[in-house]
Amino acid sequence: MTSTNASPFVTVAPRLGPVLAERAAIHDREGSFVAENYELLREHKLFSAGVPRELGGGGASHAELCELLRELGRYCGSTALALSMHTHLVAAAVWRHRHGQPAEALLRKIAASELVLVSTGAGDWVESRGHAERVPGGYSVCANKGFASGCPAGDLLVTSAPYDDPERGAEVLHFAVPLNAKGVSLCSDWDTLGMRGTGSHSVDLDQVFVADEAISLRRPRGRWHPSWNVIMTVAPPLYIAPYLGVAEAAAQEARAQAKTRAPDSTLVQTLGELENTLTVGQMAFREMIELANEYDFAPDDALASRMLVRKTLVANAAMSTVAKAIELVGGSAYFRRAGLERLFRDVQGAPFHPLPEKRQLEFTGRVLLGLTPVGT
Repeated sequence: MTSTNASPFVTVAPRLGPVLAERAAIHDREGSFVAENYELLREHKLFSAGVPRELGGGGASHAELCELLRELGRYCGSTALALSMHTHLVAAAVWRHRHGQPAEALLRKIAASELVLVSTGAGDWVESRGHAERVPGGYSVCANKGFASGCPAGDLLVTSAPYDDPERGAEVLHFAVPLNAKGVSLCSDWDTLGMRGTGSHSVDLDQVFVADEAISLRRPRGRWHPSWNVIMTVAPPLYIAPYLGVAEAAAQEARAQAKTRAPDSTLVQTLGELENTLTVGQMAFREMIELANEYDFAPDDALASRMLVRKTLVANAAMSTVAKAIELVGGSAYFRRAGLERLFRDVQGAPFHPLPEKRQLEFTGRVLLGLTPVGT
């Protein structure tokens, strides 16, 4: 539960929660984007919550952002997850700003207008998708970018594209492009098992012009770059937090129903099992926040690996917790009106965020052997 002296950005979640929870089933049933919830988030300045106060934002700490998303996840997983996709980009920009790298202008824009960022990083990973061609003054980009959470209400697409440089070879160019720019269009293709309200449609880029000055990073394609160690330290606690919130909501409902039944040995043992697996997730989540250390860290492969190990532990624990909650409740959990089946479907998305367990195991094993985490 949220402590009484928590940040106002954390305590706002329980105040918004009942409204979000009331809408959650509707968005899930319709597969519709949580647009009105985004308006609430904007009204409470949650898109700029993580921007430092000196730049006009709310000054929420990294830990507070994690707890905010965790709390929101207890009420509406889709709203929390979509917000996390924006928030992890803000967090990466805050790390860059605090370490003397260019990010101030972007952070000021977010604070000034509650600018909504949309990420395609997980789908692109180290290879990136699409194609960039050199044109006068910049590049022409064609690509289809999936899993662009929050894009129906987004302002700026933070993405990348491969480019075959005639001198340096295969590269990936990183840049941001307005979602209302010429050649940018949304595909209405987000029709999924769970997290149906995130609006994570694909985005088409059709000969979109990206100016030279908009390129924020050039890196070799298919190889691990130090910039990923920043992302893989600040981002995982943020995008896994909603799933832990979903698991905690399922556990709370299961406990409440267990108290209405006779405490036979099966119920008692299953309740204990639920508590064990949820506790594993909560402990790993706390360690993730500690590893991020309020942006005070030197990014390296070993730190990224330690973070990703714990992301796997939280994801697995969250899924096991919801499954155990359904087992505890029994057949009534099968009905949609109970709400648990939606939580079960929503939590299934946890493993797909960087990195899925098999890829995390390979990443960690390579790091332990002194190899580059990804690529050759």
